[in-house]
Amino acid sequence: MFVLLMLFLFKYIDDLIGKGFEWHVLLELISYQCAVQLTMALPLSMLLSSIMTFGNLGESYELVAIKAAGYSLRKAMTPLIILVCLVAGGSFLFSEYSLPVVNLKMWSLMWDVRNKKADFLIKPGVFNSSLDGYSIRAKGKNEDGTILYDLMIYDHRNGSTASNVLIAKEGFIHNSADNKYMILKLKDGVRYEESRAKNAKRYDARQQFTRFRFKETEQKFDMSSFELTRTDENAFRNHYAMLNLRQLKLYTDSNKTQLDSVANMNFTEARNYINYLSPYFHQPGFEQADVKKFNNFLADFIPKQDRRNIISNALGQAQQMNSTLDMKELEFKAYKDKDIRYRLEYHRKFTLAVSCLLLFAIGAPLGAIIRKGGLGLPVVVAIIFFLIYHIISTMAEKSAKDGGLDPVMGMWMAVIVLTPLAIFLTYKAATDSALFDAEQYKLKLEAAWKWISSKFSKKLPA
Repeated sequence: MFVLLMLFLFKYIDDLIGKGFEWHVLLELISYQCAVQLTMALPLSMLLSSIMTFGNLGESYELVAIKAAGYSLRKAMTPLIILVCLVAGGSFLFSEYSLPVVNLKMWSLMWDVRNKKADFLIKPGVFNSSLDGYSIRAKGKNEDGTILYDLMIYDHRNGSTASNVLIAKEGFIHNSADNKYMILKLKDGVRYEESRAKNAKRYDARQQFTRFRFKETEQKFDMSSFELTRTDENAFRNHYAMLNLRQLKLYTDSNKTQLDSVANMNFTEARNYINYLSPYFHQPGFEQADVKKFNNFLADFIPKQDRRNIISNALGQAQQMNSTLDMKELEFKAYKDKDIRYRLEYHRKFTLAVSCLLLFAIGAPLGAIIRKGGLGLPVVVAIIFFLIYHIISTMAEKSAKDGGLDPVMGMWMAVIVLTPLAIFLTYKAATDSALFDAEQYKLKLEAAWKWISSKFSKKLPA
């Protein structure tokens, strides 16, 4: 969980640093992310713990004692199998009832976090436009950043033109009592203002120009845009990751109805451009041309003076049909993408529970075979097998999102590929096979080499 959480923080580090979040906001975000990452941490921990447990039993020869007492490996694993089934059932209930709520709260908070402005920071010699309607530049500042030197402030609230400029030698920054405003206390400066008419579209030589000189004044800036505002969670409630099985089925059926409606509408519009599908083609008395009696329709049936008009009309109808289908394609693709996402999320509810059972079925016999406990070899082996599972699952899911695979196959591909491996490892562990015995493989390679050498020597001439 710690490693997966660090990956999340590294991914969104630019959205979290420099925005002045309260500690409870970050703690809330990390708590939600821990619950979300449980879908990856639980199968990995199941694989690692099963390898370590049976590795320790094998390393201390306790599995040998269990088998010597008349209990098979299957009987010895029965209590753990029951426990893993309970964990898998709990993971299914978690993905069905808790995970949609956690996703809703987490991603609504993440949306607000990513859209929040960074804290107001003045860099010497650089214009800062973080404040709405203002551009501020200071040539220098003191060590704690509270005093700015040689200030220039452009006021763009009345338009994009620089018609209101303030210049001051020094400015002191402090917050108001309620922290909703930033107050800039300016000294020894001048303000330039041009009073241009609102509807004036060109330069007027007689427009008013005002210059204010001051020894000391204050400029107030609204800082409400820098506060974290929470978006209504109902705006994200229809997202596929925030739905349970019943809601996913309901949304899938509704989306399927819209998809069929768009497809039928496309077919109805397309058939008007295809004469064979036109109802006029099938009216009584309409004579159909015998395709066996001609090789070239234009040359055999159409007079020469009418061929250019017919080709032009056909091209026009083809172009019009193509443009119509192009416009409908975007709408159809949007509904098709939703259908894929809903189906993927529907099957994801079950794959979490099945992956726990599958990785336990791989880890338990694998630990009994390698007979190594602790955090050394079991961790390496667990990471290798989990990476294989994760890579297959990720690639298949991505292919399903792109439309290359059926959503069912995309979500269950990793389980289908690794199930034979789990059966093979269970068989090898039950038969006390030394699958990772290097000496055994060395003897087999030596025997194979001797056999190849003997066959090759017989074929050589005497």
